[in-house]
Amino acid sequence: MTIQSWLMYLALVLVATATPGPAVLYIMTNASLHGWRKAVYAALGNIAGLFCLGIIAITGLGTVLKTSEMIFNLIKYAGAAYLVYLGLRMLFQEGLDFSKMNHQGAVPDASAHKIFLQALGVALSNPKAIIFLTALFPQFISIDRALAPQFIMLIATLMTFSFTFLMSYALLAHSAKAWLTRSGRAKAVNRTSGSIFVGFGILLATSSNR
Repeated sequence: MTIQSWLMYLALVLVATATPGPAVLYIMTNASLHGWRKAVYAALGNIAGLFCLGIIAITGLGTVLKTSEMIFNLIKYAGAAYLVYLGLRMLFQEGLDFSKMNHQGAVPDASAHKIFLQALGVALSNPKAIIFLTALFPQFISIDRALAPQFIMLIATLMTFSFTFLMSYALLAHSAKAWLTRSGRAKAVNRTSGSIFVGFGILLATSSNR
């Protein structure tokens, strides 16, 4: 890969990772309710998902997904159902009592493991991300060079900037935590985020395959 190709890829990555989507919404919700330290696990879960999607795209499985309408729809509806599930959990979650929060600002029932796995699920929930990477990677890979080093460079760039932008959004949301200490506002955030996640799920399920 030439430096010119990498810079072009970098520009695409910057736009893709800076644009708000389900991953950004999820990490901002966790940062505002549980603190930026727990949001780190959400960011890690997201980039782990991106790594998995990158492997799927580069090994040719992404092409299978792109050409098989049945497989695409199965994954699409499973991803949509997961987003709706997360949204409903947020909608019906009990209101948080900020007076019971510890000094780190973390809610006791918000385990790092749970946040990581849910963020991983959000990252993997959209098959169109695989289609995007399947279309994107070949444009920047030289077939006369070893595949592994090129893939590592591409996926590492994507993961680095995704983590950076997600944590930037998380810190921005964390700064609004004082606003959430007033009665009812934490519950309002959960309901708003939950409604948007349900919307994301419905939009994914009803969108066209291409």
